[in-house]
Amino acid sequence: MDNIDALRTEWLERVAAAGDAAALEQVRVAALGRKGRLTELLKGLGAMGLEERRAAGPALNGLKDAVQAAILARQGVLERQAQGVRLAAERVDVTLPVEYRAEGRIHPISQVTDEIVAIFGDMGFTVAEGPEIEDDFHNFSALNIPPEHPARQEHDTFYFAPHADGHRMLLRTHTSPVQIRTMMRHAPPHRIIAPGRTYRSDSDITHTPMFHQVEGLVIDKVTHMGHLKGCLIEFLHAFFELPDVPVRFRPSYFPFTEPSAEVDIGCSRKGGELKIGAGDGWLEILGCGMVHPNVLLNCGVDPGIYQGFAFGMGVERVAMLKYGIPDLRTFYESDLRWLRHYGFAALDQPSTQGGLAR
Repeated sequence: MDNIDALRTEWLERVAAAGDAAALEQVRVAALGRKGRLTELLKGLGAMGLEERRAAGPALNGLKDAVQAAILARQGVLERQAQGVRLAAERVDVTLPVEYRAEGRIHPISQVTDEIVAIFGDMGFTVAEGPEIEDDFHNFSALNIPPEHPARQEHDTFYFAPHADGHRMLLRTHTSPVQIRTMMRHAPPHRIIAPGRTYRSDSDITHTPMFHQVEGLVIDKVTHMGHLKGCLIEFLHAFFELPDVPVRFRPSYFPFTEPSAEVDIGCSRKGGELKIGAGDGWLEILGCGMVHPNVLLNCGVDPGIYQGFAFGMGVERVAMLKYGIPDLRTFYESDLRWLRHYGFAALDQPSTQGGLAR
């Protein structure tokens, strides 16, 4: 026990001489490991007499504490040195030009909207736009939607605070107001599609508060239901790139069209997998109908001279069907991994960019 000071000096020097983490660990094991020098000395306390142990115990424990503290301090120094070496090796010249990487991706909603516009563009349709904040007349009344209709209620529609005169603006629930504004602003004939954002107070696996629609309108003196059917059948064949996809029209009801129809496409659900165009199943895809005479009258168009058809579809819905996207909510989660998987390269051309088959 007379060599405590010498031992302290020896081990502190060995700790200070350790040049890296591996060497420091060897010193720690040699001093404080299960069979280390200082550990063996501490084990020898049990063989000492009471008075000798009282003197040696504090001295040995102090030596152990000093060596442990030196090891921790040296470990911090070595870690900072290693970090400095690593940072020096990883240094980047920020003045160099960056390597070109095409990271941007076109969102499936933008892609599918472009595809739809391209197809209807080949049919002679032009794109029309309108405000997303609408009034009650353009969003409801002009479309022959009665005051008691559920769509007018707070649980379905986002309303703004009332004005001084009591009327309330709202976020449009469909792009149909674009049709109304077009008919009121311009004399017929009309042949337009109206893509854009719409809003409804609903949110689950198949609904989001904000979504996208594309609606179409044709008004002239000769258009009839046969034209509507031919137009939508040609569109569905071109969009899904299946010239023989089955299409059927089921009678339905919409306040703004008469007669009205839901459009279904053929599909198969064998093995739990949905496949468009084959099988004995049907899948609803969009709604349509001949424009109601009351809607024409509300827009200043004489229904005795003019008639036409309208249709509407959800962009997210047809995008999910065409590109196999299982959950509507993922469109708006801003997940870059999802966008890299389902998005489109900026230079990619839509598969239907050329429109209808010639």
